[in-house]
Amino acid sequence: MTSPRITFVIGGAQKAGTTALATYMSAFSDICLPLGKEAHLFDHPDFDESWTAADIDSRFAAFWPRTNVPCLVGDATPLYMFDERLIRRISAYNPTMRWIILLRDPVDRSLSHYYMERGRGNEHLPLAAALLGEPYRLWRHRTELTQDSPRIMQSYVARSRYCRQLDALFRHTPRHNVLLLRTCDLRQDPAAVVAGVRQFLGLPQAHSPAEFPPVFEGRYERDGDRIVRRILKTLFRREVRELNRRYAIDLTN
Repeated sequence: MTSPRITFVIGGAQKAGTTALATYMSAFSDICLPLGKEAHLFDHPDFDESWTAADIDSRFAAFWPRTNVPCLVGDATPLYMFDERLIRRISAYNPTMRWIILLRDPVDRSLSHYYMERGRGNEHLPLAAALLGEPYRLWRHRTELTQDSPRIMQSYVARSRYCRQLDALFRHTPRHNVLLLRTCDLRQDPAAVVAGVRQFLGLPQAHSPAEFPPVFEGRYERDGDRIVRRILKTLFRREVRELNRRYAIDLTN
């Protein structure tokens, strides 16, 4: 039986540095990531639960650049972490899949997500109204996986609730196959983070052929968002505490 083609995923969280990390890793010739970074393979609208790993590999081979150099094939779709159905699909496809998860301060992530959707024209509500209306929006579209669904685009708080997502991930994936990283470390010392990822993937250490451009230098919130930020910080206080207690990830730094 042929082994699954994809051996690792940069599976989340959205707005936590997945694009930056994928860019850094793609600079190495022994890493192969999708053209355009996100394949959205396991949330594809036509995905069939009956497909074998070979079916998936053949149907989506064109998403990756052609290369004659031996390399590890990965995907970098941050949605994967958010929905347990996708985690189950990935586990069925490759039970030994290695997951790389980036976690950002949940308040910063939520605000960044909101202003990204505002900039794209997908969000018209003011910040406070969007956050208050989020549970209803997500409930109405709770089974949807399409990229234009409110459940995907407007899950500002939900995607920052990391514990429930990690709990779902570890129901299907051994702990040793998951690398948890902090966005702040990627920003402060990208070379060290990239070296750790290569070690996790079983690749030899190598000098990066590219520079590490800065990430998260934009200022997302507005001056009037300070009250909302304080409310979000209170809302996520227990989340951050539980994340540290259960998964030894400290996002208070």
